[in-house]
Amino acid sequence: MVNNLRSRYIVINARFLTQPITGVQRFAIEICRFLKDILPNVHFVAPSNIKHQELAKEFKVETFGKFSSHFWEQLELPLYLHRSGKPLLVNLCNTAPVYYSNKVVCIHDLASLINPQWFSKSFAAVYKILIPKVAGSSKKIITVSNFSKASIHSILHIPQKDIEVVYNAVSESFVSNNYPASENKYGRYILAVSSIDPRKNLKNLVEGYKLANLTGVKLVIVGAASKVFNDPNLKHFVQGREDIVFTGYLPDKDLVQVYKNALMLVYPSLFEGFGIPPLEAMYCGCPTIVSNTSSLPEVCANASLYVNPLLPNEIANGIKLLAENEEIRKKLVLKGFKRSQEFSWKKSAGKLANIINTLNN
Repeated sequence: MVNNLRSRYIVINARFLTQPITGVQRFAIEICRFLKDILPNVHFVAPSNIKHQELAKEFKVETFGKFSSHFWEQLELPLYLHRSGKPLLVNLCNTAPVYYSNKVVCIHDLASLINPQWFSKSFAAVYKILIPKVAGSSKKIITVSNFSKASIHSILHIPQKDIEVVYNAVSESFVSNNYPASENKYGRYILAVSSIDPRKNLKNLVEGYKLANLTGVKLVIVGAASKVFNDPNLKHFVQGREDIVFTGYLPDKDLVQVYKNALMLVYPSLFEGFGIPPLEAMYCGCPTIVSNTSSLPEVCANASLYVNPLLPNEIANGIKLLAENEEIRKKLVLKGFKRSQEFSWKKSAGKLANIINTLNN
């Protein structure tokens, strides 16, 4: 690589391949699958501690450096970029090297700044310093909803013209799935899909489920805890309840079937930059109940039933209404599938590619 490649050479920060897959990493993975075909001049780089080797092969990732995590990103990655002619760097998972200016970053939301108590003290402290510095030193900020765009503008004082919205969508593994139907081992059940952390509000969901008091209907919670979040020990809260099932993380082929067999998805999150699970549920024909807060009304539009996430009684009433009224469920299924079609990774990747090309000229 030499300096005259700068105008056409683009580097993707693929550190997300060293992390567990949550919504943020899902965004990066799906966007990159299209981006690598739209922009053949992209080059993926990552530290060596990659967790997802098949994806690394798919993206032909170059690994380098002795460090990992923020140390790799803040120290070794910018050194690599300076030696490579200072190409445009695309960062898709909230963070980026502070002292490298030829970059674009996707900041999904500002939850760690607005509600630091939801996160570990170390995570909140790092992000309180890092996010404003990254935002202020980037050529352009990408985010995943107009709700997040408004937050970034008002809290970080970034001009709106410097913030672009690139939506999430339903994973290609859902869209093109030909998975054989599997046995429904849970019977009749209400579904929750999220990481196990305080902002997902699963305690109020459990309270709402208990208050609904539906005979023969289980609550199935799909998701894994993370060291990043404070007090993830929800299992202690429901100890001894055989009607509440924790599955842990599920791969897409299993998650598709769990969505398809559920009575409904209940997603009473307190704060979302986007919120992918309701969209996945809609695509799979599963009616949804979601919070009336943050980005969720923007994403779900008229295709979901809305509740106040702070009121377990309201969550319970929503659950009972959908469980007992098949006509409402059918209407939400039809509206939900139509709504899910309005989001596309290909379209989102195309928008990002246009932004990249404009910055890289």
